[in-house]
Amino acid sequence: MNQYGCQSMANTMTQVLMRRPGPSLLAADPDKWHYNSLFDAQQALAQYDAFASLIEASGAQIHWLPDDNDGLADAMFTRDASLITRFGAIPLRMGKPLRTAEPALHRRFFEAQGIPVLGQLEGEAKVEGGDTIWLDEHTLLVGLGFRSNREGVRQLNALLNPHGIEVLGFDMPYWGGEAACLHLMSVISPLTETKYLVHPPLIPAALWQLLKDVGIQMVVAPEDEFTASFGLNLNVLPTSPDHCIMIDGFPKTRAAMEASGTRVSVFAGDALCMACEGGPTCLTNPLVR
Repeated sequence: MNQYGCQSMANTMTQVLMRRPGPSLLAADPDKWHYNSLFDAQQALAQYDAFASLIEASGAQIHWLPDDNDGLADAMFTRDASLITRFGAIPLRMGKPLRTAEPALHRRFFEAQGIPVLGQLEGEAKVEGGDTIWLDEHTLLVGLGFRSNREGVRQLNALLNPHGIEVLGFDMPYWGGEAACLHLMSVISPLTETKYLVHPPLIPAALWQLLKDVGIQMVVAPEDEFTASFGLNLNVLPTSPDHCIMIDGFPKTRAAMEASGTRVSVFAGDALCMACEGGPTCLTNPLVR
């Protein structure tokens, strides 16, 4: 790669890190991995292919991490294991114990591509990429829950403050409990840099006030579809400003986005996204926006 850097959420995505699910997902024990009754591995692979086709159609170049039967079924959710900045990459530290080995996969990719590694989280620190949102290029928001913690935010500040970036942590609610995945991006999905799709009941009050103060336009996702989708109706991926990909089957959420001026592409994601607790944003780690 001759460029890297992603300190925005909705600018045009030109390069992205992905991992096509294969042997590891086919061999996954759904009880062990906390996948629900919608899980069907073969169907999930087909749904992933349809999603990848939408990414290719957007014009973004995909860099593939291999699934060489390493047993890391969740590694298809590439967003979570690393953070990309204009100054280099940071392998993160996973809150889900089964995912501990994933940041090393990303580090090897960065080193092979000549992307500088600024450092990585150590000790008790935890941050998963799904808990991170760039409010602007100088401000990174982190949701503090069962997957990310204050020590993780402290270490990110130590790595990023020298580059003019401040990391702010906000406490997330209990919601589905310790085993469930409630990331910050489970309740907030940027559609543009100044317009977010949101589920207000689960947004920390202090963060809600901050978003209002800086003038973020809020598009509220219907609560019944949030519940019916296990929160995945809100997990939408902008490939460029106001052009997003979401899982199919949630017409009221789609209509709310379209009424705000957002174009929406859909793919079937019940056996992949709703079953495995990760949507389009989770399946992608933008390298360049």
